[in-house]
Amino acid sequence: MTFSISRTVRIEWGDCDPAGIIFYPRYFEIFDASTALIFEAALGITKFQMFKTLDFSGWPMVRTHARFLKPTRFGDDVIVESSITFGRSSFDVEHRLSLNGETCVECSDKRVWTVRDTEGRMKSHPVPEDVLAKFKQ
Repeated sequence: MTFSISRTVRIEWGDCDPAGIIFYPRYFEIFDASTALIFEAALGITKFQMFKTLDFSGWPMVRTHARFLKPTRFGDDVIVESSITFGRSSFDVEHRLSLNGETCVECSDKRVWTVRDTEGRMKSHPVPEDVLAKFKQ
């Protein structure tokens, strides 16, 4: 099952290095926000609300890979397309950031659904069925 979203993001002054192009770690912030927005679109609640209402302690990243193909600059309005595919306790997210139809960055990451054990430590846990059901609607 794959679920996708698309959004427009403006590259801001604070995202850029002295050369006027985006500082590459900012892309990972954009992609992390897009991951949260995928869940918000499917579940109808924010990540903040997920902590309060679900058996959920976060989704740490266990693998990431990015290809930087073309720089973006202050003032650019880029399109971020993100899709998610679920495993049992992990999920893969693919991100594509483009400007004027040209791919600038491709990124994939694997994240793990976690809960807290009785001692407060994070541990992987199967993605709840009620969460998965929302992505199928």
